[in-house]
Amino acid sequence: MNPATPIRLHDDHVALEPLSLKHVPALEAAAADGELWNLVVTSVPSQGQARSYVEKALQGQAEGHMLPFAIREQHSGEIVGSTRYYEIDAAVPRLAIGYTWYAKRWQKTHLNTACKRLLLEHAFETLGCVAVAFHTDVLNEDSQRAIERLGAQREGVLRAHRRRTDGSLRDTVCFSILAEEWPNVANWLDMRLSRLATPTAGG
Repeated sequence: MNPATPIRLHDDHVALEPLSLKHVPALEAAAADGELWNLVVTSVPSQGQARSYVEKALQGQAEGHMLPFAIREQHSGEIVGSTRYYEIDAAVPRLAIGYTWYAKRWQKTHLNTACKRLLLEHAFETLGCVAVAFHTDVLNEDSQRAIERLGAQREGVLRAHRRRTDGSLRDTVCFSILAEEWPNVANWLDMRLSRLATPTAGG
């Protein structure tokens, strides 16, 4: 299976839908919850820029190195953010998970664990990836802690790796999970999700 082929992933908590232009209004609304575009260390579309954000993601999909999703919370039916596979290398195969953000009211709930569980399961069990990577800004300590809670191993830091939205240079912290580590990680995520998920989370 081509890793960049659009697919819908879902469980009782969340649905990851292939990103499309129809999601633009809902993504605008989700990003406005907390004015997330003001966070320099994330990749949230600025006010009025959700359409170009989606178009750029779809361009990456057409080129075969990205697979972007809109995140729908199952209980409310609302689109609450976005995530994607990127740096897809079908020859290995391996990929990275990132560009992930949630409306403020859904941050630090069970949703991130549910989303990552679906994405990792598909990457390892369907796509046959040998490794899945995660990258985050050295200044984004919340993101680093969240990635470590998934069971990913910290590999190191790429210094002066890229530019942030404000033009400053970013150091990137790199993490990964290997295929042989996935069964233990899956068990841990299942336990974590059953502990975190409640019908009223984020409500």
